[in-house]
Amino acid sequence: MYVAGHRPTTVQDHVALVEIDLTGELMIAAAAASEDRLSPDRIDEVLEVDGEDGGRVQPLPPPPGPAGRPPG
Repeated sequence: MYVAGHRPTTVQDHVALVEIDLTGELMIAAAAASEDRLSPDRIDEVLEVDGEDGGRVQPLPPPPGPAGRPPG
């Protein structure tokens, strides 16, 4: 049986990594909540967004440019 060796990868989807992190934060908050569902206000608090427009409090870092380097 052949098992391929682990190859390090330099390709990362930074948006997907942020989405995974935010999903994890929501799961932790939901598990700790005493109610059946998180309220929209609690979701906004966990995701660190401002109310109606959903703007993030802290902007996301820019994605890296070619070869995994930040642009600039």
